[in-house]
Amino acid sequence: MAASFGAVFVMLCLLLVKHMFADFYLQTPKMLSGRGEYFHWGRAQHAAVHVAGSIIVFVVFGAPLAFILIVAALEWIIHFNIDFVKASYSDKNQLEPSQAAFWRAAGLDQLMHNLTYVAMVWAWVSFAAA
Repeated sequence: MAASFGAVFVMLCLLLVKHMFADFYLQTPKMLSGRGEYFHWGRAQHAAVHVAGSIIVFVVFGAPLAFILIVAALEWIIHFNIDFVKASYSDKNQLEPSQAAFWRAAGLDQLMHNLTYVAMVWAWVSFAAA
């Protein structure tokens, strides 16, 4: 699919909807517990759920397999680490939803994920769109 404004807009919207489901509907208790530890299997699974959704989006848009594999690997690494930084910061500061700092950390986390999607769409436009 060509990188028209409409295609870029739809791709970004699909990635944002995917993010909402992966972050707020598809997380299991295993994915949510112990997230302040770096080598956390649940966080790895959570990042993989995000990657699976992104792969579907890029397949729908006809992105080449090599592009999809590279973007998927980078998204997994980036998502895993964004979530680790937020979790370790939140744990270190014992943040609770009643505190403003909790919501600032959550907001920054979501912003970083959204900027990742902007970068992924930019990469598709620059390297993979027909």
